[in-house]
Amino acid sequence: MVRGKDDKDAKVKRGEVGSSGHAEWHRVKLRLKHEFGESAYKSWVNPIEFGGVNDGAVNLKVSTRFMRDWVMTHYADRIRALWAGENPDVRRVLVDVDSPSEAKAAGPDAETQPSQPPPKPPVLEANTTASGGDVFADSLSAPLDARYTFDNFVVGKPNEFAYAAAQRVADSDHVSFNPLFLYGGVGLGKTHLMHAIAWQIRLRSPKRRVVYLSAEKFMYSFVRALRNHDTVSFKEQFRSADVLMIDDVQFISGKNSTQEEFFHTFNALVDQGRQIVLSADKSPSDLEEIGDRLRSRLSSGLVADLHPTTFELRLGILDAKAEHLGVTVPQKVKEFLAHRITSNVRELEGALTRLSANVQLVGGDISLELAHTLLHDLLRAHDRRVTMDEIQKRVAEHFQIRLSDMSSARRSRTVARPRQIAMYLSKQLTSRSLPEIGRAFGGRDHTTVIHAVRKVEELMAGDVAFAEDVDLLTRMLES
Repeated sequence: MVRGKDDKDAKVKRGEVGSSGHAEWHRVKLRLKHEFGESAYKSWVNPIEFGGVNDGAVNLKVSTRFMRDWVMTHYADRIRALWAGENPDVRRVLVDVDSPSEAKAAGPDAETQPSQPPPKPPVLEANTTASGGDVFADSLSAPLDARYTFDNFVVGKPNEFAYAAAQRVADSDHVSFNPLFLYGGVGLGKTHLMHAIAWQIRLRSPKRRVVYLSAEKFMYSFVRALRNHDTVSFKEQFRSADVLMIDDVQFISGKNSTQEEFFHTFNALVDQGRQIVLSADKSPSDLEEIGDRLRSRLSSGLVADLHPTTFELRLGILDAKAEHLGVTVPQKVKEFLAHRITSNVRELEGALTRLSANVQLVGGDISLELAHTLLHDLLRAHDRRVTMDEIQKRVAEHFQIRLSDMSSARRSRTVARPRQIAMYLSKQLTSRSLPEIGRAFGGRDHTTVIHAVRKVEELMAGDVAFAEDVDLLTRMLES
């Protein structure tokens, strides 16, 4: 009996049976579900099988190589961090392929022939030094951000064409467009799509050499090669790429020698049938100090524009970000942020991250008041002057009345109350005098404006819903 108990204890220690590892894995899975959402959890986390803990390494098993690569890229580092919280002895996560179907891959006659077992797929490891989880690292290529995938890209009218073009390039085994040129303003998703293309190609075709880097790094590498009299090696490195991706090509403007080398690299890759993907803040025709030959080459493929985001798209981005962060955000707060932060998606997501972090660290709930207080610096950067015309238009749209009702003689509450709110906002948000405000609302007397301001203040003090409506309108107008 003692011998049997000792054997079992040894197996428990190795993570083979009966250990707390299964309970730890269950808790880690629940955390992953909370952080990444139901859809990602069902697709990628739930199918993972727990294989035990041994010598500080968690052993996980999946059914296909593609799934192994995806789990390593997007989840392994987070799994290691969460597991370390459960068990400080855990330092590594190993992901292996364990599928009966792969053993039969040699064909129907394999069972009747004496042969060596098929080689075991390599185990990929997430260690404590991994930062972005880029398991396909290339010495020339910049690291990829695991957050920037097609699954995490929110698609809307302003970016759907660029998104579709990027997916076509990523999913095609042959060159679709050469080059694919993505352009748009700061924070609209160019870099996200570039990373998503690189991830998708590397996962679909691991043998294809994907080189992703900034134009600045390309220029730096070229200058260093010139200084070291090693341009032959430089040319070989870049021209052996199956897919060359260069971000922010506007930075080679005015750099004549770099442009010349880039032009020749471009031509060499196109002649070999290799894919090129580029991004910039402007279209090729608008890039300054770019030679005509290179500009013609940049325009020769597919040029796809990422337009400024719409209100609806910004709401979608906030919904996705809130789900990823695992926080509850009131609809009015999301609408407020979507109205106020319009030009940069990174700032929009950063604003929500800041609110979420404040709630986690300090406590409380996300609210309009918290957003206004915590994001004052960001909101101030987006402040602009408000006109009475804008106020009347926005209030009329909000309460679904005609704009002409703002200056009409109608006295029904459905019209009079929005008109009073518009007068109140005109007093708060503009430098106009009371008589000027009265004249803008159908030639009314300044005493009418005073009455409207007092009435709105009284209602705001006694009616929380009414106060939130006025507060939301204020913040929307200040955007």
